[in-house]
Amino acid sequence: MSLREQLCEYGQRAVEQGLVIGTSGNLSVRQGELVAVTPSGVALDRLTPEMCPIVDIEGYLVEGDLQPSSETPMHLAVYETTGAQAVVHTHSVFGTVVASTMTELPPVHYNALLLGGVVRVAEYATYGTPELAANVRAALDGKQAALMANHGGVTIGATLEQAFEATRLLEWLCEVYVRGLSVGKPTILTDEQLAAVIDRSLNPPAFPRRTT
Repeated sequence: MSLREQLCEYGQRAVEQGLVIGTSGNLSVRQGELVAVTPSGVALDRLTPEMCPIVDIEGYLVEGDLQPSSETPMHLAVYETTGAQAVVHTHSVFGTVVASTMTELPPVHYNALLLGGVVRVAEYATYGTPELAANVRAALDGKQAALMANHGGVTIGATLEQAFEATRLLEWLCEVYVRGLSVGKPTILTDEQLAAVIDRSLNPPAFPRRTT
């Protein structure tokens, strides 16, 4: 599947799963020095491969008739400082709620470790600006996900599938936390508890084999 076809597939999934609305949200996937990115002003469930521009890592348009997403500078900044090969940015409901009310998403479930533990909220800046790109890059340091204040969320991965699954997990964690607040004060896992989860995953129990 080509890079552009991947953008169409995961753009459709993002819409179907309620992670974006209208023309919000954008995705990109990198191959070498080239990046395929969703275009500006097109709903993700209406994309066709030829609509998706290709830029080089410096931000110059290489191929395509439509303009790249206004958030392309943020995507390129992430590629510059991480080993990511794909970036997903959404305006999901619970992610945006947390991003609009908190400075970080604490680990309410051990699966937060899959995103790097605590999810930081990048400081607010106008979309598409170098300031926002710098803020997101800082919030992603050592993480697979970040939230963007009063904006949404961004996740990275070695593949577009991995980045998209990180987005789904981020939204689930945000929903668990927000819904937990409606019941009481969510319990946050301690560093020791999280370390025990890591140790458990590295040293799984060996089940004895039944012999006859």
